[in-house]
Amino acid sequence: MSLKNAYLCKVYEGLAQRNAHEPEFLQAVREVFESLEPVVEARPEIEKNGIMERIAEPERIVNFRVSWVDDNGKVQVNRGWRVQFNSAIGPYKGGLRLHPSVNQSIIKFLGFEQIFKNSLTGLPMGGGKGGSDFDPKGKSDNEIMKFCQSFMTELSKHIGADTDVPAGDIGTGAREIGYMFGQYKRLRNEFTGVLTGKGLSYGGSLARTEATGYGVCYYMNEMLKDKGTSFAGKTVVISGSGNVAIYANQKATQLGGKVIAMSDSNGYIVDENGIDYKVMQEIKEVKRDRIKTYVNYVPTAKYVEGCRGIWGVKCDIALPCATQNELNGEEAKQLVANGCIAVAEGANMPCTPEAVEAFQSAGIAFGPAKAANAGGVATSGLEMSQNSQRLSWTFEEVDAKLHQIMVNIYAACKDASERYGMSGNLVAGANIAGFEKVCDAMIWQGVAY
Repeated sequence: MSLKNAYLCKVYEGLAQRNAHEPEFLQAVREVFESLEPVVEARPEIEKNGIMERIAEPERIVNFRVSWVDDNGKVQVNRGWRVQFNSAIGPYKGGLRLHPSVNQSIIKFLGFEQIFKNSLTGLPMGGGKGGSDFDPKGKSDNEIMKFCQSFMTELSKHIGADTDVPAGDIGTGAREIGYMFGQYKRLRNEFTGVLTGKGLSYGGSLARTEATGYGVCYYMNEMLKDKGTSFAGKTVVISGSGNVAIYANQKATQLGGKVIAMSDSNGYIVDENGIDYKVMQEIKEVKRDRIKTYVNYVPTAKYVEGCRGIWGVKCDIALPCATQNELNGEEAKQLVANGCIAVAEGANMPCTPEAVEAFQSAGIAFGPAKAANAGGVATSGLEMSQNSQRLSWTFEEVDAKLHQIMVNIYAACKDASERYGMSGNLVAGANIAGFEKVCDAMIWQGVAY
């Protein structure tokens, strides 16, 4: 698909010139712009108010040095970012990614996607994202604490409960959030809901750990219902083995599916009898080990070196839950050829444009990340609500609210795709439904001179 609308072409060409070194960001923008062509053509006030120029330019980017001392007494230096992309419908909201691959392009792509994802939840949250090229793997708890404290010393100047509320992401779990929250409280002398993904003893929400994995399955379940089927009796392949993948396994299994393959960055495991999410929890969350050790616990499983081969495993349902651009066009065609009927993105932009095209051309039900993996940020929003009210809801209460939010997101995506003559195209539906609310808010709030 290519851009045809003159206004969108002009805006995108300008972005491409100014951000030529940011391929992930440009990929995310182009995908959204392509979906929005009929909306822009139907609503001349979008061009009149410069909405596309404004929505694709972050309100603020903070880039800073993070210095810390390792266990050998050696000074280490990393880069930190916070991209505050759009606050039209609420305070900036988005995770902090700690991974050596992190750069400004990746943080901007994630922040841009977050605008529409947060809008889809129906909660008052703007779009933002942050992180560092720091790698938590192989670091001691003491080293991670020192990094997190240094990182928060700078970040604390730019965030707040009503300004910007960061959360976890790849490499940033409960441990890292705890260290960051402790440093923020120490620096600001206030106990406030400035971070989500916190521990239960200091303002965290039940079901937050499970939320993204549960959410992608709730969204997939709505997709399957529209195909006249369900998870029951279906085989499922899930890439990744972090929080999203582990709890997608749990929920898919509860809904009647059988997860037969999971992966990490080194390779993947296959077990036609089904992969036990509790064993995966033990390996990844307790022992922080590699997925290949799963075969030591479950002898019927097989480990295969090289993570990309997982898409060759025959399945009914595929849930890419690892990282961006992990599933390409050829692998998508392989899934189609093997009889896959539905795909939902549990990670952020895990399918390349060629993969999405392959799924859509084959008539495969496809749930895009900004809708299908919105369960995490939706529950972060629910954590913010609990913090503001000084309340704590039960697991069942939070899970029920999450389930309803995901059902509503699917309905909004479906409705938007049908209103603009693209029935069944949930990518376009998610982009349009997420955009319309933000666009309207930006128009109402005027242009700052």
